Amino acid sequence: MSSPAEQQPTTPERFFNAINSYQLTEAVKSAVELDVFTALNEGKTTAAAIAERCRASERGVRILCDFLTIHKFLVKQGTTYALAADSALFLDRHSPAYVGSAIEFLLTPRLRECHAQLTEAVRRGGTAFGEGMLDPENPDWVTYAHGMMPMARRPAEIIAAELRREGEAHKVLDVAASHGLYGILVAKQNPGAHIYASDWKNVLEVAKKNADAMGVGDRYHLIPGSAFETDFGNGYDLALITNLLHGFDTPTCTKLMRKVHVALNPGGRAAIAEYVPNPDRVSPATAAAFSLTMLAATPSGDAYTFAELEGMSKAAGFTRVELSPAELGRNRLVIAYR
Repeated sequence: MSSPAEQQPTTPERFFNAINSYQLTEAVKSAVELDVFTALNEGKTTAAAIAERCRASERGVRILCDFLTIHKFLVKQGTTYALAADSALFLDRHSPAYVGSAIEFLLTPRLRECHAQLTEAVRRGGTAFGEGMLDPENPDWVTYAHGMMPMARRPAEIIAAELRREGEAHKVLDVAASHGLYGILVAKQNPGAHIYASDWKNVLEVAKKNADAMGVGDRYHLIPGSAFETDFGNGYDLALITNLLHGFDTPTCTKLMRKVHVALNPGGRAAIAEYVPNPDRVSPATAAAFSLTMLAATPSGDAYTFAELEGMSKAAGFTRVELSPAELGRNRLVIAYR
């Protein structure tokens, strides 16, 4: 006897939904740009009220809000709208967990064009758009530092607290520091620590401003240039390597890990934050799907399993590698010990 699942009629609906999924991207982008989510939190619950607050047409707002309701960003009762729980937490501009600024980077023209050329990237096995996102001093990384910082706050807080459990760090290397938040929060957890941040000069300007604003500017030092070429120095107790290794192939990652290993004191640690798919490479969904982003946007990057990250680290000289149980959301924390 066939199962209930087998008795369901097959339709092309999933195909059409996938092909039209760009509409959801643009709808959420428009709602963020118009401040629809914030307007709803302020008590503007009808299309007319939202339209007045957002300086848009009532018809346009009604159609947009209905579409967002279909996709569960909003809920609707009669003619009034309300925020779904996750929209209220993450998309209301007044929320401390607001992440709407992430569209500044996630929808940059360069990143979208990389994905628009995905067919050719599949043929090549890497980006069809020059160096993709890895051009030296790419200004999009300044956009990343500004736009993605809110999404990093909670993981950075958890990582800083987890690393502090194993002892105080005094000299810390932050590789590809970006907005600087990971190193800044480590400095907060370790009052005597000095942070040495490596990244492109234009990106480090953002990190230094953040360090000054968060009260650790006097302990925040800059190492401008490519992480693969600049001299890190030595004597570090801790190195932070957050959201970097996925951009490169295994030999390149191993080379960087070897450089970090040399910079660390005996007994030092390298804290790696990455998307880490399971060995099946299709779960968990968000981490596993990130491989496609790397295919589209980099010449040879990937989302690496724990076994792969462990292999890179041990090949670079680290003696022990552990997967932390800490819950970071989309990322996982891997700690390699010198």
